[in-house]
Amino acid sequence: MNSKPGVDVQFLPSCLFCLSGAMEDVTGAQLVAEALKAQKVDYMFGVVGIPVMEVAMAAQAAGIKYVGMRNEQAACYAASAVGYLTGRPGACLVVSGPGLIHALGGMANANMNCWPVVVIGGSSDQKLETTGAFQEFPQAVRTSLYGRPGACYVDIAGDMVNATVDRSRVRFASCCPPPPVSLADHGAITEAISVLKAAKRPLVIIGKGAAYGRAETALREFVEMSGLPYLPTPMGKGVLPDDHPNCVAAARSRALLQADVVLLLGARLNWILHFGIPPRFDPHVKIIQVDLCAEEMGNNVRPAVALLGDINAIVTQALALQSTGLMNYYTVFHHVSQLLPHDCIIVSEGANTMDIGRTMLNNYLPRQRLDAGTFGTMGVGLGFAIAAAALEKSENRGRRVVCVEGDSAFGFSGMEVETMCRYNLPVIIIVVNNNGIYSGVDLETWKEMAKMGDLTSIAPPVTLLPEARYDEVMAAFGGEGFLVRTVEELCEALQLSLRNWERPSLLNVLIEPSSDRKQQEFPWLTRSNL
Repeated sequence: MNSKPGVDVQFLPSCLFCLSGAMEDVTGAQLVAEALKAQKVDYMFGVVGIPVMEVAMAAQAAGIKYVGMRNEQAACYAASAVGYLTGRPGACLVVSGPGLIHALGGMANANMNCWPVVVIGGSSDQKLETTGAFQEFPQAVRTSLYGRPGACYVDIAGDMVNATVDRSRVRFASCCPPPPVSLADHGAITEAISVLKAAKRPLVIIGKGAAYGRAETALREFVEMSGLPYLPTPMGKGVLPDDHPNCVAAARSRALLQADVVLLLGARLNWILHFGIPPRFDPHVKIIQVDLCAEEMGNNVRPAVALLGDINAIVTQALALQSTGLMNYYTVFHHVSQLLPHDCIIVSEGANTMDIGRTMLNNYLPRQRLDAGTFGTMGVGLGFAIAAAALEKSENRGRRVVCVEGDSAFGFSGMEVETMCRYNLPVIIIVVNNNGIYSGVDLETWKEMAKMGDLTSIAPPVTLLPEARYDEVMAAFGGEGFLVRTVEELCEALQLSLRNWERPSLLNVLIEPSSDRKQQEFPWLTRSNL
């Protein structure tokens, strides 16, 4: 009988006897205990009896903590929970017959939860093998940990427990190392990031697989860098805090129903997640599935992207790709909003820049927001910022003036940075630069278009010069200029600028040229059905 179909298994004690050397008799029970200890099995739960009582005693002598339970099923639950919490299997010690039968419920639970556990059971004497004696169920520690973790059973013949052998004849296996870490295909990671970026209502679902994979550090960085909302499953809770601003557990049903893209991290689309189908989910939802087990891919819902491998490693891959790739509007505004002082005066203009900033950049006091206003005039931003900074300087109130501009809007009055430098007005200008009006093209595309002929006939009317160095315009007049491509550079440049009261600064924040505002259900700013 084999708890993991298709896996070649070995009888644990069979690797223990051989070689030669000095005389020292040890029992089979001692060797089992020492082999478990060598595999970093530190806890044993069980119900003792003949022939396994000596195994429990030997386990204690080897430094393994033994907890005597009242039922084998509970013992197996406890041992599997240790496997989940520590990453190394707990041991469950049972007698033959009913003892093993009782433990089977715990083994099944461990398999379904993908938790490593080693169940050790006493059996009949070896001489009774093939005579209708109790069944064997031979497996080992490596099998419980590698691939999809689960339950393993080691069958110990009764006469082996107290039999002795010269220790010099024993070959001890080295400690089974942690499971090999598997990465997803780079192309699949890139595709997954593209699907997430195109989403209007993305959602991350964090399962217990992320907890078992110790993915909390990388996952927190990924969520906070991307600004993605997340929903934990019951046993995924705590991987990221329930009180984190990105946690949408309080609106679980609405989040599941409205998500158009779901990043599924170590969770299964089973009954707990309503099988991933309507009415709980959008019928057109795209699933990005991350799992260690290939058999789990596409269960109930076919994934748009399947990422097979270790959860922590794959999140780290995605994080690296996010860090090296350009940001979008929402990433920029998320991190800017975290750093701005509550009493700062915010000036904002641009199309997407101003619209997104109206909801993502918060104000806490009256008369501290200036933007294009009723007339929607472009070019007002730097004049407004100069006025606000001059008032703050004369009245010595100590509030910062932060001017958030689209690259197109900045171009209307960009030379006013010279005015700021001339009068030492410490305005912080953040240019959210997507190389165009609404959208642009990247530098390589621009170069290819230039080879094709006259750009006045080829370049889309919305494009501006890619990667224009607005930061150098500020530096040319004596201010501080920062070229920003990553979240880290954005946060560092903004923190430096907030500490600098001596002169103005400009952050030229390069974002994805195709970055756009999320589609609005009611485009009331530009359309009317009256």
